[in-house]
Amino acid sequence: MKKGDIVEFYSRLAEENPHPETELESVNDYTLLVAVVLSAQATDAGVNRATRALFATVDTPEKMVALGEDGLKQHIKTIGLFNSKAKNVIALSQALIAEHGSQVPADRDALEKLPGVGRKTANVVMNVAFQQETFAVDTHIFRICNRTGLAPGKTPLAVEKKLDKATPQPFRLHAHHWLILHGRYVCKARKPECWRCIVADLCRYKPKTAEPAAKASGKKQNA
Repeated sequence: MKKGDIVEFYSRLAEENPHPETELESVNDYTLLVAVVLSAQATDAGVNRATRALFATVDTPEKMVALGEDGLKQHIKTIGLFNSKAKNVIALSQALIAEHGSQVPADRDALEKLPGVGRKTANVVMNVAFQQETFAVDTHIFRICNRTGLAPGKTPLAVEKKLDKATPQPFRLHAHHWLILHGRYVCKARKPECWRCIVADLCRYKPKTAEPAAKASGKKQNA
């Protein structure tokens, strides 16, 4: 995608949603970290349902360690891979207490050393909690960057590096949220809704989807 098209691409997403935010619910930096760890291979909505009651009383590493692995499992058992995730959350909480004064570090390397925290999770926390210009490449962003031609790559890391290089100011801080939300609600994996996409004309995806017949006929009847 050409530089001018990239600017226009982001400009339209920004105009539609000037202040995008993560859909994961949290009460502080620590619960944000926990929520992002729990969201791996799970939906944000599913994580939110499981953590609302949890975060109402457990909002520090110390409280999480006191709750214990079995206690945490009871809260998150509706989330995929909850056994391993519970183990990681307790371990990362212990590490925060022992190595970081119970505070979430704002450094990618330090974050990635925590149990259950990979590069994508670290990038999300750095962006949302600490307002750093990072690009967390999840399945939505990987798909959009390749499908549209915005930042094609064969691996999430390759896409991240291209996205970092291609994304100009003033769009860098919110870029990954715009892309995630666009992928979640418009540029869907199986049936992208190209007929209502505000950047469809800039996109390199050739087999664009047409508006569903039922919707189209409804418009004609109401015209």
